[in-house]
Amino acid sequence: MRRYTQLTQEQRYQILALKKAGLNQTETALIVGVHKSTICREFKRNTGLRGYRSKQAHRLSVVRCQGKFQPRISIENWSVVSCLLREEWSPEQISLWLAAERSLKISHEWIYQYVLQDKARGGTLYRHLRCQKQRRKRYGSYSRRGQLINRVSIDERPAIVDTRSRLGDWELDTIIGKAHKQAIVSLTERKSRLTLIHKVDWKTADNVADAIIRLLKPIACQVHTMTSDNGKEFARHETIAKALKAKFYFAHPYASWQRGLNENTNGLIRQYFPKNCDFTKITEKQINHVMDKLNNRPRKCLGIKTPNQVFFGTNPPVALAT
Repeated sequence: MRRYTQLTQEQRYQILALKKAGLNQTETALIVGVHKSTICREFKRNTGLRGYRSKQAHRLSVVRCQGKFQPRISIENWSVVSCLLREEWSPEQISLWLAAERSLKISHEWIYQYVLQDKARGGTLYRHLRCQKQRRKRYGSYSRRGQLINRVSIDERPAIVDTRSRLGDWELDTIIGKAHKQAIVSLTERKSRLTLIHKVDWKTADNVADAIIRLLKPIACQVHTMTSDNGKEFARHETIAKALKAKFYFAHPYASWQRGLNENTNGLIRQYFPKNCDFTKITEKQINHVMDKLNNRPRKCLGIKTPNQVFFGTNPPVALAT
């Protein structure tokens, strides 16, 4: 089946010349290479008061096509999408938030296409998308070297923690910097997905314990349990539990899914501090900036609310176009 195309300006010059030469519409159509009905419609639609003129005919056709085109998503709404992308919101988060807050339906696939088009034009929106890397499965046997003293297994953790029905159950981990220099202690609250992070100069048990207590002490009333992996940096778990008047539990070795939320959060943090990042150059201002980004981002699992909304009841301070 032949694909329909608009007449070009060159074809209209040709049509005018053939008309002046006295050829009828059927003969003109054969020479131009279009159907005779196309020539008929061209004369009906684009003939002015002074007869058919190719330049005027092409201008009328272009204006008519532009008048028919009405984009479903306005430029103003795409500006809002661009603003939210620069806040590091994912296309799915933007789509759900716009539907909930502005009754505007833009699928996440449309947003991805918009980002790709922006990239093709030399734009930088794609740099605000999260990087999805293929994970490698780790193999190995359980290590029994240097077992942590008085560790309490996750098997003894209250069942209510798994239901995510209350605030105050935290997952803990550390993120290592380039060349194993410095580290970031990351804490994630299971129900609200609130994220707290703090940089330490060395990944020692004392430094990690001090960072955890510093982050959670102001909200100690909302700390019931803490769950970490079996890293030696959590050797002072009893000190942490006592300072915060909470229970400390350890996941099984090689069972990262038991702290899946924290593992996922570490991936989000890596968007800002990738594996080749030199943590010695990270400032406290940058740490606070990342926490603000993560905690003011709407989550699908929270009904398009942000972690700050669920935990503190505060709305996200997002600068949107008005």
